[in-house]
Parts: sequence; structure tokens; C-alpha cells
Amino acid sequence: MKTKQAIEQVCEDIKSLLLEKNAKYGNSALSPKRIFSSSGSTEQILVRIDDKLSRIATRGFRGEQDEDTLNDLIGYLVLLKVAARDKIEPEDPDGFHGKSYRVFVNDTEAK
Repeated sequence: MKTKQAIEQVCEDIKSLLLEKNAKYGNSALSPKRIFSSSGSTEQILVRIDDKLSRIATRGFRGEQDEDTLNDLIGYLVLLKVAARDKIEPEDPDGFHGKSYRVFVNDTEAK
């Protein structure tokens, strides 16, 4: 297979994967339910990307054995680009999403 066709096939495979997961799980990446985490969708996508990169860094890249991890990573990068392009959510520069938090350092509340 020539490079052009290989690129087209990989992109089509990732597109199919993303659309299939979106149909199966709903728009959970860009509009998460926020049951346990109040992080925004962009932050959650970045965490997922970190997890996939950490997996590869820890085990090393093993070619075909890591195809699912690589597909997921590419998919999350596409979702990150979609979120950035469409500005899916306003970014919270403090990361608190309107909530206040008490910070403790060595069991003493920081001021």
C-alpha cells in the first residue's frame, strides 16, 4: 500500500473509532457527566492523553501490541483539536470551576 492510501486508511480507521465510541458512550469526551470530577472536558482529555503517553513511556512502544493505545491516543488528540477549535467550554484559568478549596501544607491551612 502506498503512503497516501495508508494515511487515508489510518485516518478513516480513527474516524470510525471516534464515531463508534461517540455513538456508544454519548458525547462523554466533550460533554462529560461530571459525576466524580468537576474538571472541564479539555482537562479530562489532557488527562487521558497523559495516561496513554504514560503507558507507552512505562512499557516502551511495542508496535502492533500497542495499536489500541496508539489509536486511543490519536483519537484523544483529535478530540482535543475539536474542543480547541470549537471552544467547547470556557476554560477556567484557576481550574476550580466556580468552587473554592482549602489548601493544607503539612497539616496547616495555607493562606
